Amino acid sequence: MDEITNKWLVIVNPKACLGKAEKDWPEIKQILIDEGFDFDAIVTEYPRHAIELVRDNITEKGYKKIISVGGDGTNNEIINGIFLQQRYASTEITMGVIPVGTGNDWVRTFDFPLDYRKIVKIIKAKQVFQHDIGKVTYFNDGDPKVRYFLNAAGTGLDEMVCKKTNMLKEKGKGGKLNYLLSVVTSLLRFKCTNLKIEINGESVFNDAILSLSLGNGRYNGGGMMMMPNAIPDDGMFDITAIRKLSLLKFIFNVTKVYDGSFVTKFKEVSVFRGEKVRITSNPPHKLLLETEGETLNNSPFDFEMLPKAINMVVKQNAIRKTHLDAKKQEQNGTHQGLLQWIMSKRK
Repeated sequence: MDEITNKWLVIVNPKACLGKAEKDWPEIKQILIDEGFDFDAIVTEYPRHAIELVRDNITEKGYKKIISVGGDGTNNEIINGIFLQQRYASTEITMGVIPVGTGNDWVRTFDFPLDYRKIVKIIKAKQVFQHDIGKVTYFNDGDPKVRYFLNAAGTGLDEMVCKKTNMLKEKGKGGKLNYLLSVVTSLLRFKCTNLKIEINGESVFNDAILSLSLGNGRYNGGGMMMMPNAIPDDGMFDITAIRKLSLLKFIFNVTKVYDGSFVTKFKEVSVFRGEKVRITSNPPHKLLLETEGETLNNSPFDFEMLPKAINMVVKQNAIRKTHLDAKKQEQNGTHQGLLQWIMSKRK
């Protein structure tokens, strides 16, 4: 417990992106060596292994700097390992990401490059961003459970698509085309569920939904801009609720989902913001939840934002660009009057 190290702890998920992480790890490792990193690397062996590795190695060896080599799911496990350990406050820990996943949604918000050497140089520069973290309480066989997430969570169709996509990955199939195929087949089968959304104790939505996304990152589902106004350090969740939507409407407007404009173009969409969010369903335990690829049982869900809870390494000027992008979306009308609503609640 008393051991302290200044090394980086590198967590490698060899299964990420259908085994691409395992194939590319020797190259990434050499780049880290070339750039002068002092690190210990551990390869995960099974699902949720990264949670245990991070928790135990921080507790026993005192790591304060962690690099994730994998996808959004790997990031999610590392975040949960950080919040499960009790040696350090999460604000004392710095995390860098080398994206080798299928979706890589978190890095899209910060406009990361694709080149590994450029990414390693970004981590070396240690431009840190005090990033909000989402916390959700859900129920597993009646017992309350807690999960933390860096980027986004979803329920309804979002969770069904996540489950289908994970099954395809297990069969060695991935990529954007297979993800879209999962969306289309899920649209044909999914039955809308009635849910109620409460923000900071006030009911704001009570209707049947097709899908709901919530988070502090702009992207979810492999590049879909589900929350175009999200700012990862404003202390609030962005919530996008989609009512019943026809398959044809989705197919003919799929580009609007990827550029975020669907939130104003589709009358079936409602957007909200808030620090504390409660989601209940009718029937009461009908909905499942996904957090960055991990399916969780079941509703009701209580979300709480932990503001500026961890130091994430991003490229220079990415913070300013993220804020400007959100401002631009606001000026384009995607807030739909939300800013006035939020400010009225703060008075």
